[in-house]
Amino acid sequence: MTSEPFDRTVDRRAFLARAAALATVSAVGVNVGLPSVALAGNGLATNTRTRAGGRPLDQPNAYTEPRPEALAEPTELTIAEAAWLIRAGKLTPAQLVEAYLARISRHDGIYQAFNRVLADTAIAAAKDAGRRPRRGALHGIPLAIKDNYYTEGVHTTANSFLFKDFVPPYDATAVARLKATGAIVLGKTQMGPLATTRATTPAGVITTVNAWAPTDRSTDPGGSSTGTATAVAGRMATSGIGTQTGGSITSPSNAQNLTGLKPTMGRVSAAGIIPLTYTRDHPGPLARDAKDAAIMLTAMAGEDPMDPRSQGLPDVPNLIDAASPVYQGRRVKLRWKTRIGVLPGFANGTSPTALARAAYLAQLAAIPGVTLVDVPLPAEWGQLTGSTFNNVRLPERAEPFMPYLRTDLRGFGVSVTSWLQGALMGGNEFITGQRAKLLLMDRVLNDLFDGCDVVVQTDPVPFDIVGLPEIAFPIGSTTAGLPIGTILGGLPYAEDRLLSVVAAYQAVTDWHLRRPADPPAAAGARRAAPAEELRLTAEEVAELSQ
Repeated sequence: MTSEPFDRTVDRRAFLARAAALATVSAVGVNVGLPSVALAGNGLATNTRTRAGGRPLDQPNAYTEPRPEALAEPTELTIAEAAWLIRAGKLTPAQLVEAYLARISRHDGIYQAFNRVLADTAIAAAKDAGRRPRRGALHGIPLAIKDNYYTEGVHTTANSFLFKDFVPPYDATAVARLKATGAIVLGKTQMGPLATTRATTPAGVITTVNAWAPTDRSTDPGGSSTGTATAVAGRMATSGIGTQTGGSITSPSNAQNLTGLKPTMGRVSAAGIIPLTYTRDHPGPLARDAKDAAIMLTAMAGEDPMDPRSQGLPDVPNLIDAASPVYQGRRVKLRWKTRIGVLPGFANGTSPTALARAAYLAQLAAIPGVTLVDVPLPAEWGQLTGSTFNNVRLPERAEPFMPYLRTDLRGFGVSVTSWLQGALMGGNEFITGQRAKLLLMDRVLNDLFDGCDVVVQTDPVPFDIVGLPEIAFPIGSTTAGLPIGTILGGLPYAEDRLLSVVAAYQAVTDWHLRRPADPPAAAGARRAAPAEELRLTAEEVAELSQ
């Protein structure tokens, strides 16, 4: 483990220059090399860094002895706990897969988390995993895959009319890397059409529900990765993967009591993922706790010759160690001393959310190594993070789909308006927006982080705009029993520091261990009839698509 977190070694100016080049690449073509991100000073010693593709998963901290209450129910186990049992010979991959398939059979009629369950393939893979030597903590672990990731020989639709018959000939890089570690794909999950809204049919009929309110389909389950979130929260997969362009990892994680990690732009290859925006698409895990998120990201991360965004980056640090709590005697302390920036008004008020935030800050402040600091918003914050410049992504995502937009608008279903908006925006608006994004990034890196190492957020903006890492995790619940979450944002490649803070917080709280009750048996017996259909309104579609 390095003696200091990665964010202490990265040259911020080099990251800013790379972001400027990325904006250019998005306009001229993806086969253009990007500048490497330099390490400040002498960087890290060679023997503390890793080759592309992440670290081995068979390391001591990747295994956690299961909690007694999890031993009786395999679907309650975290990745690290299930891996401990599999390594000890007390649980087989086949037993774990069968337990999840049984829950899918019982409950996905109401959850509607999956659009395709690969039961036979998963059972065969589990039996094969039981015969093979273990390949680390993900060996035999069942996962849920968002349906915009290519999966070889399996329909990959992005929940869109445009891709309804698409069967990719190979796996997305992230999927291939997970499978190479012995992970098992349980199925493809529901998502917003072309990743633009919460999960609906392409025509806008709501499908996936929030696992914490399964009989109320109006309760928002989060952004477009909601199928994966509901699968993990409803204990129908140990963990899963999603994508984020405007909050679709952090939002469903906050809505469903999960720990979702959106890595730095390029840390995980987006090759083999149906795109939304070249400069803002981030693949990442939706997991049950910080340790599981670290295990997943370790497997997914690293350089990929198929994606220039992943090349020339600092090597992947030991994320699993970073996500392992450190103790001084019996007391948890931070792995690295960290100044946590608190934005104005974060915990103001007396609402359940405000009270949960105040309690969260108090619990953080009590952990040795934490220093809470008030940080002001940089100049012109509202303008730079508002919809005017945020919408620069609309023409970027419309451009690859122009042939479809010119021939048949029906293929875009419920989100067609936002696609047309992008097609009708001029090149000058795109260029102005890119300039504004670089100004925003400069102010985040040099003003917002001037007095802190990580910053508490209430919204994924602006970190998904500028490609910085962020992690979402639970901190409380409403009076109705729905999860309350928060987000921490970090400097470039600071996934290790973010994980270390969340791991310490989760070691002294139990919000991440809470699970929703199973849906009523009668509700799970069938999917909703057409008469019960609930559609997104035009206003909701427009808002979510932005």
